[in-house]
Amino acid sequence: MGRPPVVVVMGHVDHGKTTLLDYIRKTTAAAREAGGITQSIGAYEIVHTPQINADQSARIGADKNQRKSAPADRVPPKASAVAQGRKITFIDTPGHEAFTKMRSAGATVADLAILVVAAEDGVKPQTKEAISILNETKTPFIVAINKIDKEPNLERAKKELADAGVLLEGYGGQVSFHGVSAKTGEGVNDLLDLTLLAAEMEHLTYSPEKSAAGFILETRMDQRRGLEVTAIIKDGTLRAGDAIGTATAKGKVRILENFLGKTAKELAPSAPALIIGFETMPKVGEAFTTGADMKTQEGVTAGEPKAKIPAGALPSSEKNPLRLILKAADSGSLEALSLIVQNLKTEKQPKVLAESVGDINDGDVKLALATGAIIIGFKTRVNTAAKNLSDAQRVIIITSEIIYDLVKTVEEALKKPEDLNILGDLEVLVVFNQEKQEKQLVGGRVIKGIIRNKGAFEIVREEKVAGRGRVTNLQSQKKDMGQVAEGSEAGVISNAEILIQVGDHIVMRK
Repeated sequence: MGRPPVVVVMGHVDHGKTTLLDYIRKTTAAAREAGGITQSIGAYEIVHTPQINADQSARIGADKNQRKSAPADRVPPKASAVAQGRKITFIDTPGHEAFTKMRSAGATVADLAILVVAAEDGVKPQTKEAISILNETKTPFIVAINKIDKEPNLERAKKELADAGVLLEGYGGQVSFHGVSAKTGEGVNDLLDLTLLAAEMEHLTYSPEKSAAGFILETRMDQRRGLEVTAIIKDGTLRAGDAIGTATAKGKVRILENFLGKTAKELAPSAPALIIGFETMPKVGEAFTTGADMKTQEGVTAGEPKAKIPAGALPSSEKNPLRLILKAADSGSLEALSLIVQNLKTEKQPKVLAESVGDINDGDVKLALATGAIIIGFKTRVNTAAKNLSDAQRVIIITSEIIYDLVKTVEEALKKPEDLNILGDLEVLVVFNQEKQEKQLVGGRVIKGIIRNKGAFEIVREEKVAGRGRVTNLQSQKKDMGQVAEGSEAGVISNAEILIQVGDHIVMRK
């Protein structure tokens, strides 16, 4: 029985992969992704009615036969065979260089790939990496040359693709391509026609009576529902109540949902499925099967950190003082964050003490407190208990939806770890009154963070702590303020141990 193709969309960051998918499925997923950057694998199902002719069918068939020998019965499909609405499952993969394994997992799952190349930019590092992955996994692919609405240099893009080993039709090769504008939609329908024609030549089939089999795309911990696993079904029928297992995890399908989040009793290939019922967290890219229980190895525990040192051990004296506890919303994001941190090309390397999936909890904070570590959270939340404990114990927690921001923070911390706990830094530009040391009046500009009224501070002079004090009154634009933020000027009345000088920094710490 024939099944719809699973298509992975790959390419360099900012070349328009998610914008293309947004146009195809008429949604705004790109706008919802923080920073416009795709940071987890998403799977979506669409229905497309192709507008093709026999010449196009014959061309695809001829190209396919030139690329590799095929059995005699594998002939190009007739136009009538694909003239009705057809399902296509799309997998969107992240473009950031840190997400190599996630992209590789996507290519392994896919039957076909669309390699997106921006006409104005040509072949970039992640384009080459995507080509390498597609070649290694032997995934058939077509090329979408995007952004043709911006006066593109198509010949440059074709030449650079040829230099990277991708020979397009009419350019010495048989790789099919189409120019598109993901922004305006120009050429997108033709690209989908091309996708279905290329998929036809793969003769994709499945057996509906068989137990389901497929691949794990994504895993995450939901505070309310527990472990959520996104998978792609490649054969058989997946049903609620099925026993399910991978090489490292097992469970029972307690809740089964389609890609729209609607409860389903069963799903057929090549549908994306959200599964709740795994006992431990399977790994991204693993194959799953249903039916008899499988023998499994130890799975990844969700929620609690997997410490790489004894819990409660005090930090030893090390050359590098920066210790990190990594948390992320899903296993793919955690893997990417860990990969980035451990492969930073810096003089000093951070030490990752623990990493786990789920919200940042008080257990994470206690481990950070015992080891002198900093907690880095990617696309995850800090629960109330963790927030209260970290505030009371001054444990540093840094979270962001953007992986670039976290990388930048870690890189800066490797240069100056002590700067991580700075709440605010005011550079003193003028001294007004110092008749009384306990009522010194100075003015300056907040160059980092915020300065709070009634807050304790250090007086930093020539990069050394020269004294301490406390703000007794804080003003900005002649108004009393509770706090003054970065970029604003402020007047400070303070009680300090020493006389404050022009050029000093009033530094408040978390």
